[in-house]
Amino acid sequence: MSAETESISHEALLEMANQLIREHDEYFSGMEANEVIQQGDVLVFRGPWFLDDQGLPTAKTTAVFNVFKHLAVVLSPRYHLA
Repeated sequence: MSAETESISHEALLEMANQLIREHDEYFSGMEANEVIQQGDVLVFRGPWFLDDQGLPTAKTTAVFNVFKHLAVVLSPRYHLA
């Protein structure tokens, strides 16, 4: 993790991430981040993936992936987990 990033708790980061999710163009009801981990300099967000009955990706899965990627791109350069 870079010395230029701000330390933040899991709870505060998830609160911020979920606010950004709700403001995102691809947001739909039920999309949320409920876990975050640090892998090197990258924050990785996790939550429901909305797979079909056979466990395969759906259009909602793609939207979740895109939004979680957006969170990593926006928040990783600014924060690291405390």
